Amino acid sequence: MTMKIAKSIIVLGSLIMVGGLVNVFINGNLSIDGPKLLANAWGVISLIDLYLGLILFTIWMLFREKNIGIIILMLILTIFLGFLAASVYVLINLQKSKGDWKKFFLGARKDLFN
Repeated sequence: MTMKIAKSIIVLGSLIMVGGLVNVFINGNLSIDGPKLLANAWGVISLIDLYLGLILFTIWMLFREKNIGIIILMLILTIFLGFLAASVYVLINLQKSKGDWKKFFLGARKDLFN
């Protein structure tokens, strides 16, 4: 897969996520919808999936980033904005890696794996 394709997928997914978030903020009510979500098996597994993804994303960031401030900021943003924030982080790092997948995945630790 080329970086151009990866960037396109992330941009498209991010736009869909923005639309979904706008809809939730306009039409949703967490105090009403939250208990319904937690009473539903699909709702519970979706939350487990979300938090597992957050943990895995954080582990990757901890490995590739040397700036703890960026890690903390991204963790906070991802908690509140979901993987929309993570998508922005990925998009920025795809751009910064300039086509080098090793640099994208390993970040500051790229030179440790020659």
